[in-house]
Amino acid sequence: MVRIAVVLLSLAFSLASSLSSQPRKPVIGMGGIVHETNTFNPRKTTVKDFEEGIGVLGVLRGDEIIRESANAQNTTTGFIEGAAQYGLTLHPTLMAGPQTIGTVTREAFESLTTELVTRLQSGPKLDGILLFLHGTMVAEGFPHADAEVVRRVRAAFGRAIPVMVVHDYHANVSEEIVELTTALITYKECPHLDAKDRGVQAAKLMADTVAGRVKPVQAMVKPPMIFNIIFQNTYAPPYKPITDASKELEKNPKVLAASVPGGYQWSDIPAMGPAAIVVTDGDAALARREAERLSGMLWAARDKLALRIPDPAGAVRMAMAEPKGPVVLMDTGDNIGGGTAGDSTFILAELLKQKAKGWVVIIADPGAAEAAFKAGINGAFDQQVGGKTDNLHGDRVRVRGRVKTLTDGRFLEPQIRHGGGRYWDMGPSAVIEVEGSTRDEASYLLLTPKRVIPFSLHQLVSVGIYPERQRILAVKGTIAPRAAYEPVASRIIEVDSGGAAAVNPKRFQYKNVRPGLFGLE
Repeated sequence: MVRIAVVLLSLAFSLASSLSSQPRKPVIGMGGIVHETNTFNPRKTTVKDFEEGIGVLGVLRGDEIIRESANAQNTTTGFIEGAAQYGLTLHPTLMAGPQTIGTVTREAFESLTTELVTRLQSGPKLDGILLFLHGTMVAEGFPHADAEVVRRVRAAFGRAIPVMVVHDYHANVSEEIVELTTALITYKECPHLDAKDRGVQAAKLMADTVAGRVKPVQAMVKPPMIFNIIFQNTYAPPYKPITDASKELEKNPKVLAASVPGGYQWSDIPAMGPAAIVVTDGDAALARREAERLSGMLWAARDKLALRIPDPAGAVRMAMAEPKGPVVLMDTGDNIGGGTAGDSTFILAELLKQKAKGWVVIIADPGAAEAAFKAGINGAFDQQVGGKTDNLHGDRVRVRGRVKTLTDGRFLEPQIRHGGGRYWDMGPSAVIEVEGSTRDEASYLLLTPKRVIPFSLHQLVSVGIYPERQRILAVKGTIAPRAAYEPVASRIIEVDSGGAAAVNPKRFQYKNVRPGLFGLE
């Protein structure tokens, strides 16, 4: 018995020694506040708005972040997969957003930022911090609120801890946030099909940094211009050669990351505009030189940025003249992903006025959706629709027809689409078959109580609309919806429509941007 006991104690000691000799995995805090702020939208963003999201996510806390993001294709998914791949232990804290409306209230900013920092501090001892911040958040009192978030994280943890930030492609990057971060990475693609890839890239860079294999240094150069969103499709000229150059640069083993974000033209702040950010392994001169080269490519493209797109009346005429559908009309002024109301009526009014057939329009209008539910399936519908949020997105339009379908508004996108969202919720939604429809050419109005960014065809398929069978699809966006709609579109027409995200800068009065920016004249 004594001999057996000695053997068991010896085995236990060996096992304990083996476990204690295994290297400790670095513990990395993970969180973020994701807001794309349209300062021309008069509606302020509250905590409640963050909680509701824009059809996807909302505010997630702790392990809930892992559960909701593990099967998606977004940046947080990239953090999770990258951590597993490169030997990191994640401490999930707070992930708020995405959300896109007007300026974030001081109350909402303080509440979310305080919670994020507190959750980072209340967990295990951290070796590094991964943050997903959109890069365009403007809050009351903080014109570059993303930088303020990082400043507060630094105040809590000091300068020694590595802090890696991933921004959206549309980020307005400031010198302050570059100085505050160990490394800043932005999406390369628009539509954003690489959101998860950038999360993985940040996790790898974090693992290499905490292990001492690399020492990131970075430089940023901003050309004095705006790069109009109409030209921010990174899969086609004039932006594609610039994006390709950033990818090629990362083949240099001394270059850890190269980003060329296009900027976001509806945040009236000094940092508004495109940028080039290069992160290298300890070579500050290389980072500066390559950032200047990429910035020069942005500046050299300015002769290709002339804005020539039709207004809603012209766009509808063009779509009706096309021999084959579906023709996609990009309602650029009501770009929900750019912080608009989602209830613009400019294109809807023209479709009705010109007696177009076989069209689909989506309007965020809780009252009209509720009226459809009260009418019931096959019930008569006669309502003033849209134009109810503000005075930027058109007048209310009378729509007559019958209620075709009623749904709970939930759908799933299994493929990689803009931003990588998987689970979506429009709220209880109704499809109206509009008066004048025929069995072969039906026109549909989809009414949703929530604003939902149109990044998935399943938004339509889930309510019984097959987009490839329609003549005209009106989509509230500019570049982002292309990932979903290009595969079925016979033609895509960008429309110079009114709204808080109108692509023509002359529709707005800029007060805070750097003076003399090319593209604002």
